[in-house]
Order: sequence, then structure tokens, then C-alpha cells
Amino acid sequence: MEQLATYLGSNIYPGRGIIFGKSPDGRNAVTAYFIMGRSENSRNRIFKRNNGGIKTEAYDPSKLTDPSLIIYSPVRIYEDATIVTNGDQTDTIYEFLKSGKSFEDALRTRCFEPDAPNFTPRISGLVSVSGSSFSYKLSILKSDRGNENQCLRFFYEYDNPINGEGHIIHTYDRDGDPLPSFTGEPRCVCIDNDIETFTRNIWTGLNEDNKVSLFVRYIDLLTGIADTRIVNKIGGKEV
Repeated sequence: MEQLATYLGSNIYPGRGIIFGKSPDGRNAVTAYFIMGRSENSRNRIFKRNNGGIKTEAYDPSKLTDPSLIIYSPVRIYEDATIVTNGDQTDTIYEFLKSGKSFEDALRTRCFEPDAPNFTPRISGLVSVSGSSFSYKLSILKSDRGNENQCLRFFYEYDNPINGEGHIIHTYDRDGDPLPSFTGEPRCVCIDNDIETFTRNIWTGLNEDNKVSLFVRYIDLLTGIADTRIVNKIGGKEV
């Protein structure tokens, strides 16, 4: 397992990332999602609470130039499931679950983002809580080494999360031009008991110039109560 602050701190631009796991005391199902940006348009965003989940919004609407790939709902709730993604596939997964179909069914209808030459991967996750237990899934849809005619779909399922452990998947392996897609399996990382500590470890680890917003949620498996933190950065300051 890797410490999140160390893992994230070694990468100037992991892009957007999803982290799922279980607190060391076994009490909480843990979810986190972060976004980063290199352009003014990408950095002009904040997370706002919305119907139990979150949406991205332009902090300054007058500076918004292209909303197509940056304005979406990263987190939505369907019954006992939490959907987390880096794009509008959140809505696709939500509608498929609502119609009795699966997470995988939904993502087989989608592909990587049409932002040549990066072809940004679509990363997605699903946390399913059932009483005092839970499981989670992660997925990445990416081009075949930059080939826009070939979409590779990978699915990872964790049916018995281990106390104190979690997994992270993110869009890019590192900074670059074009940006290289994430490779390999989701990385195993340490989870903290305390939501404040966990939130700070992620936020501190993210590159100071490129980090934009962070969402963290701990769901108490005994009570079902969710505790949420949102951190936004605009103009060099947390808002």
C-alpha cells in the first residue's frame, strides 16, 4: 500500500481521480473524487452539492468557454449506490441502474472522451452499501495507445474491502503533451479513520498549481449516515 500524499505528490498531473476504500476501524465506506486543471477553463470550476451528490459549476460564468467536458455531475446517488465518474457517464450509469441494468452494461455504451490528441479516459466507480457491508467497482475506458478507433474497457471489482485499504484510479499516468492515459490496475493506497485527515492528505498531495476541487465522503456502515467534505480552490485560495 502507498500513502496517498506521497503517491499523489510524486505526480504533477494525475488529472481526475477516484478513490474508494474502507477505514482502518472497519466503520466507514470511503469515497473521494478530485479534479485538476491546466487551462483557465478547467481551473474555473467548483464542486457544489446537488441532491445528495455533487455537480461541477463555473466559478466565474463569464470565463466559461467550453462546458462540454467540464460541467457534469461527478457524484450521484441511486438507492444504496454511490456513482462517481469524471464525466457525463454518471448519468448513463444512473439511468441503467434505474432500469435494472448494470454498471458494466452502462459503460459498454460509452467510450473515452473526444478530446484529441489526449483522448482522456473515462474513469468510473460504484460503491454499493448493503447493511453493515459494502463492495465497490472501478472502471476505465481508454484508447489503445492513442488510437481513436479502438476503445479498451477495463472493470475491477472489490467485493470484500479490507480495513485500512483502498484503491485509486486516475486519468493520466503523468503530465505530457499529449497526456498519457493511466496504465495498469488501480493502485492500492492507505485509508485513514478520520475524514479530516484523509481529506487533508489528498489535498496536500495534489500539485498546488493544478489542483481544483476535492470531494470526500465517509458512510458509516452502522448508521448509514454520510459525512462529506468539499474543498475548492480558486485564484490560489480555498473557497
